[in-house]
Amino acid sequence: MVVGAGGGGIYIYNLEEVPVTHRRRFNIISPETEKSFGVQAYDQTLQQFQGRILPADHPYTQMVGRVVERLLPATGGLAGDEWRVHVVDSPEEQNAFVMPGGKVFVFTGILPICGDEDGLAAVLSHEIAHNVAHHAAERMSRGAFVILTAALISMVFDVGGQLGNTIADLFFSLPNTRTQELEADHIGLLMMAESCYDPQSAANLWSRMKEANPQEPPQFLSTHPSHYNRRDAIVKYLPEAREKFEDKGCSAVNVHRGSFIDAYKASQRSTKGSRQIPMMPSRQGSQDDDDDDFF
Repeated sequence: MVVGAGGGGIYIYNLEEVPVTHRRRFNIISPETEKSFGVQAYDQTLQQFQGRILPADHPYTQMVGRVVERLLPATGGLAGDEWRVHVVDSPEEQNAFVMPGGKVFVFTGILPICGDEDGLAAVLSHEIAHNVAHHAAERMSRGAFVILTAALISMVFDVGGQLGNTIADLFFSLPNTRTQELEADHIGLLMMAESCYDPQSAANLWSRMKEANPQEPPQFLSTHPSHYNRRDAIVKYLPEAREKFEDKGCSAVNVHRGSFIDAYKASQRSTKGSRQIPMMPSRQGSQDDDDDDFF
């Protein structure tokens, strides 16, 4: 009883609201601690993809950097972080992520699905929204409760530790990560609308993602909602996003979608039969030929 009361008190004391959505959640990790973990992971990720990161003056890197710069004013206090953009030459991987502290990684395999800069903005705003909501800190904070739950399941039902972990993941961890994904979709949609990217592009993106990946695991076994459910949720958020889009006067803004297509075509100008993506000429004034981040 004492342990339960103490644990309940700690839980209630550390409840806070997620920005924008106002969801109540437990979090004991400070933004500074969250960023420190991001720094460690960033160095490891750079080593992991060494030799496959496109240079700063490559059209893909320039394109991703432009979109990130345009989204930053909508991130609140995160615009002052040390942002770095990296594009990994991996045509088979349809992925992108943003580490705490503003370290952006985009894999070339997702760019054709993005279709244009609005689609790319939908991907990047979602990934940046995880940082706005401090989802990494939330996951670390919940880790202790998941471990405790797994131990209790193992003792009460007299099952093995691995089975207890599986049950805890199925009923606690996975639903929470799916909640975070939908929340990042919501926050990211508002961010891209505020940055004058067409919010409808986010719904279109998930339609293309569904077409490109028709086979996916059942949602209850996945860390992410299904592509269909994500698109359906985004459609529900669209009126709010369109209102923000109009309030910002974005209808009168000329969004340069053609630059995405130009960058994609430039990246494909290589020797026939080669998978190497050519580099554009180095920018004047560059002091380091090995500099492979945008900022």
